[in-house]
This record gives sequence, structure tokens and C-alpha cells, in this order.
Amino acid sequence: MFGIAREVVERLKKQYPAGSRVELLQMDDVQAPPIGTKGTVIGVDDIGSIMVRWDNGSGLSVAYGEDSCRRCD
Repeated sequence: MFGIAREVVERLKKQYPAGSRVELLQMDDVQAPPIGTKGTVIGVDDIGSIMVRWDNGSGLSVAYGEDSCRRCD
């Protein structure tokens, strides 16, 4: 799993269940939604990325260890 422990992935899945709302805090990508954009979690994949349907239509995932978001629901 690319060096990410299964326990970390399971913790992220509990912390960010599908349907929860998040706000983007940081994403280093030229196509990233603006900081502060909110979205709905679709799920967490096996490498710890939080898959989000952003309110602005973007579908970029929050990469574990690189990007950050917070729950806001």
C-alpha cells in the first residue's frame, strides 16, 4: 500500500466517512479548487486519499501526507 499502514487507512475511513463534509485547507496542484472550497466525501481509497466531490465541480482527491482538509459538518 505504498508505505501507508492499513491502520492509518482504516482511521481515515472512520474520520472521513462517505457523505461527510470537508473544507480544503491546502492542495499543491495547479488544478486544485481554491482554498476554503467545501465538498462531500465519496470515500477513502487504499492509499489514504480522501475522494471528494467538491462543490465547484472538481473531483481531485486529497492526497494523504501532501494535501489537507478538515471536516466541517
